[in-house]
Amino acid sequence: MTVARHDSYASLRLPNYRWFVLSLLAMTVATQIRGVVVAWQIYSITKDPLSLGLIGLAEALPFVSLALYAGHLADRHDRRRIMLLTLVVLLGCAAALLGMTLRGERAIWPFYVVIFASGIARSFLMPSRTAFGAELVPRDLYPNAVAWRSSSWQFAAVVGPAAGGLLYGFGGPAVAYMVDAALMLVAILMLLRVRHPPRSVAVDTGAGVRQSLAEGIRWVRSQPVILGAMTLDLFSVLFGGATALLPIFADDILHAGPEGLGILRAAPAAGAVTMSLIVAHARPMRRAGRALLVNVGLFGACMIGFGLSRSFLLSLILLAASGMVDTVSVVVRSTLLQVLTPDALLGRVSAVNAIFIGSSNEIGEFESGVAARLLGAARSVVLGGMATLAVVGATAWRVPELRRLRELR
Repeated sequence: MTVARHDSYASLRLPNYRWFVLSLLAMTVATQIRGVVVAWQIYSITKDPLSLGLIGLAEALPFVSLALYAGHLADRHDRRRIMLLTLVVLLGCAAALLGMTLRGERAIWPFYVVIFASGIARSFLMPSRTAFGAELVPRDLYPNAVAWRSSSWQFAAVVGPAAGGLLYGFGGPAVAYMVDAALMLVAILMLLRVRHPPRSVAVDTGAGVRQSLAEGIRWVRSQPVILGAMTLDLFSVLFGGATALLPIFADDILHAGPEGLGILRAAPAAGAVTMSLIVAHARPMRRAGRALLVNVGLFGACMIGFGLSRSFLLSLILLAASGMVDTVSVVVRSTLLQVLTPDALLGRVSAVNAIFIGSSNEIGEFESGVAARLLGAARSVVLGGMATLAVVGATAWRVPELRRLRELR
């Protein structure tokens, strides 16, 4: 008997998937540049930690409110067309920020309006993107495709924040927003290169929308492994994330300036790229559930260390390590989602997952801002990391199916 040779680049050999990944790469670099520049602009005006938390809240409110309906649309309409429309909206957001910067806008609320609009676009983009990516590869290549998609996203998340900080520091925010808009246009052009026949979709009436959404939610609730993985991600990042507070650490604690902020923002993604490449070249995990729990626990430990650190180099190392361990949970959760979910439900289930992710990231940023105002930035990050460790223990105890999960197929 001969053992089939593992092809680490199998999904990337498919032209449609390559164009899809390149579009994701350009879009992510653009949004990461925007995130660094907007956060630094707002904090430089207000010097208030809560103003950073409100960035996350402004994006989370429309995102969470519309994500389920966006998943319904992703299962009923052309997913590629939905993605193109949302990218056009995100391009408009970049243009709006550029216009505000050129006219010297000092009021804060227009920035939040643009962030709110981008949250609406992201709510429709994420479920369509996840489901569309699954259409482009055979089912047996899902783990490989997820690993490469994750590594591409994380590579962009390294380049984007670093570029954002450097562009802001040496060229100013207007130059950064110009690059943001240009990259978003590239993302649209790359997605147009994907030549994939449209799916045959069922036509649904307005009365069937509620039933359609309920069907997706019921399916997730019936899958303890997927629900447990989503819940673990929700609460670990909700409590343990420190991204929103990085301008405070860069300015007031580590004294690194906007260039240092860009490097700090890029560090988790740099670690994530390294781990994603390792996962992409490795064979499937034999004990995926245990790996998920252990790595989320390590993420919490990294956050505790980051909150205590007063060294820029040590903080950089801890953030990079947090990105490495976080990647394992991303790959396991994303692969579970695509392997276990029927294609007809993938848009709606992806929307439920997007709500968990959106809640943990954007609402987590708001929670971080509130906690930093009440407790101080460093103390809030340390306590958040401790809460993450508690969540890992509770999940391992309450969801034994996740703890016993073995190879992903």
